[in-house]
Amino acid sequence: MALNEASTAVDKALTRDGYKGASFENAFGGALSFLRRTYTKDLTGVDLAVTGIPFDQAVTNRPGTRLGPRAIREQSSLQAFDPPYGWEIDPIADFNIADYGDLAFDYADIPAFPKAVTKHISTILDAGAGSLCLGGDHYITFPILRAYVEKFGPLSLLQFDAHSDTWPDDDMSRVDHGTMFYKAVKEGLIVPERSVQVGIRTVCEDYMGVTVIDAREVHETGTAAVVKKIKDVIGDNQTYLTFDIDCLDPAFAPGTGTPVSGGLSSAQALHILRDLKGLNMVGGDVVEVSPPFDVGGATAVAGAQIATELMCLYCYNKRERA
Repeated sequence: MALNEASTAVDKALTRDGYKGASFENAFGGALSFLRRTYTKDLTGVDLAVTGIPFDQAVTNRPGTRLGPRAIREQSSLQAFDPPYGWEIDPIADFNIADYGDLAFDYADIPAFPKAVTKHISTILDAGAGSLCLGGDHYITFPILRAYVEKFGPLSLLQFDAHSDTWPDDDMSRVDHGTMFYKAVKEGLIVPERSVQVGIRTVCEDYMGVTVIDAREVHETGTAAVVKKIKDVIGDNQTYLTFDIDCLDPAFAPGTGTPVSGGLSSAQALHILRDLKGLNMVGGDVVEVSPPFDVGGATAVAGAQIATELMCLYCYNKRERA
């Protein structure tokens, strides 16, 4: 099928047969699944399930991240026509990747939300697929990790962020996007000595034993040195990768709840992610895209591209370890 069939092809996220292959249709039209993948609630044979978690409770400043999954899907629709740049694999052609839709939860029952997330992700993992989550504020990674650890045991965490999110908080019932990795270490979900945070540029007194590569180190040493350091720390450990879009400088991603100057460029982030091929990645997420604060959509464009890179990392790892 070629793009000239756009005169007859539309809404392929709903009408196409199977999961593999590009879906050519007008870039400005059609049902907006992630990368125009098939929407399904049947995960039989699916390798990777993309799912939205439109949660917006614990932002420090500017709300709107509940609209992140929708915006990321919209911007990804333009990326669906060609193999991902910079990779020797084409996950769209060679893997069964589906859009599993969004998490359903009662927005007025916040205490019930964490268990709803864990159950949602556990359903995906029990079906034999990996998950790629579109957020949503960064708290969502905490209950996602609980589901992953039930299956894989404690994981390495690779976190791209402006903030460490390890501020002390021993009340495990609090839903807070700035303390969840403190809690993840306390719960034994992640192995801190095999975990890395990249892009940090805010003060925290205790990083809970996690290796920090701050934004200045990225700028001064370069992406190749950063990749080497990440690989040296994590090794071959099974890894969950979380990318807070505020890891990027506000010049590249203004639409986020907590923008911090001095961050990574989108190019630096993409170079690091592509050079991490071989990372033993078992799942990941992109969080904190807040479309109301970026009328041009650049933040969602970056979020969609980063989600695509995470898809490639996951599929590359799956292929190499098959």
